[in-house]
Amino acid sequence: MRALASALFVGTLAMTAHAVAQTSDAFARALDNEWDFGKPAVSEQRFRAELAKWPADSAQAQEVRTQIARALGLQRRFDDAHAMLDGVEAKLPHMPSHLRVRYLLERGRAFNSSGAPQRAVPLFADALTLAERERDEFYAVDAAHMLGIAAPSPERLAWNLKALALAEAATDARARDWRASLYHNIGWTYFDDGDPRKALDFWQKAFALRETMGDANRIRVAKWTVARGYRAIGRLDEAEAIQKALVVEFDALGEPDGYVYEELAEIALARGNPVAARPWAAKAHAALKSDGNLAANEAPRLARLAAVAAGEPPPKP
Repeated sequence: MRALASALFVGTLAMTAHAVAQTSDAFARALDNEWDFGKPAVSEQRFRAELAKWPADSAQAQEVRTQIARALGLQRRFDDAHAMLDGVEAKLPHMPSHLRVRYLLERGRAFNSSGAPQRAVPLFADALTLAERERDEFYAVDAAHMLGIAAPSPERLAWNLKALALAEAATDARARDWRASLYHNIGWTYFDDGDPRKALDFWQKAFALRETMGDANRIRVAKWTVARGYRAIGRLDEAEAIQKALVVEFDALGEPDGYVYEELAEIALARGNPVAARPWAAKAHAALKSDGNLAANEAPRLARLAAVAAGEPPPKP
């Protein structure tokens, strides 16, 4: 009888743990659905509204705070992001492992985005180890993908391929959906290493997968990236056709995109036509000059656009 009671108790614990994991996963999915990464201030307000629904010390409240921190980081409000995460960190000893994974990811992202990847990498590595141990497939892929961004350049391809392997082996559909982003990132790794044809192969895979997933914004990003690959290998007509179609799409949305204008300027320059490049460069510069991330991380691009728009010889890209 004692053995039976013990077995029943262990079984009950296992069922409870499984139910908790399912509840946690459902909450995480619902929370992630609130994101609009192109509008982090809007996302922040959504998360603050969600935060108000939960007791201050609850696991749900802490998880929401990790996403508020991410939204703050995307607005380059890094001190505020870290302050938010400090509050989460203080409560971690009493929280489930899933929350520690999300905390590690967002602390790492805040460091990486503020220019301190060396502080981010150990956090992403810890998140990956913990997520794999807990079979938290979606966030394991997320952690490996962030290592593919933040790790030293010689290590990035290996981390991206690790993330892709995790995504391809996953049983969680959300984890498998990482494949499109990973094809995109792997393409950029090859591109930065001077292999645009290999990059284009991966970008075309990303585009094909994005089309099956049906997110219009991400499909547009995938189209832009394929066109960037075409420009890099000299297929200028195809690159221009895609970018001009994107101009029409963005104009219809009332959301003109400076990166599309920039590409059209660069295509004209690649054809040796700086006169045709000038209006596109002017539009691109007007749209992008207030982009804080671009100004902080790629100021020469803005300087190049300004020079082309002014009819001056552009500095090298």
